[in-house]
Amino acid sequence: MKKWLVILAMISTVVLSGCSLLEEVNNSLEYANKAKDHIQTWQDFAEGAPQLIQEAATNEETKAELENELNSLLSEIDTFNQTEPPAIAEDLHLQITEKNEAIKEIIENAKVNGELAVENLQNSELFTLINEITTLMNLVEDLGN
Repeated sequence: MKKWLVILAMISTVVLSGCSLLEEVNNSLEYANKAKDHIQTWQDFAEGAPQLIQEAATNEETKAELENELNSLLSEIDTFNQTEPPAIAEDLHLQITEKNEAIKEIIENAKVNGELAVENLQNSELFTLINEITTLMNLVEDLGN
């Protein structure tokens, strides 16, 4: 009887630890997908933003479009930064959130009296930071594999 209880306890332990491991893998994959999407958002913005910023300097309609896009990115930053990373991705998440906060500060500082001052955005390190955040994609992809 004791022998069967010990065997049953061992089997239960193996099954439960397997479930925990599977859950951690699923969490890592889910986080990797969110991080990839987030970084892809920055890559997409960086592709069209230089021209958009240049046009926004002389066109009020384009400036409003740029402002809307920047506000959307600020919301994206807040959403991603609140994501709970799995233990394996905590350092990576910290790196991304630090870059996000620096980008957020640049965007917020580009506003004067609540209105976007395009020249402040043009003279900022926005694209340097976006480039730095997109270089983290390889680390995110490694996490998902």
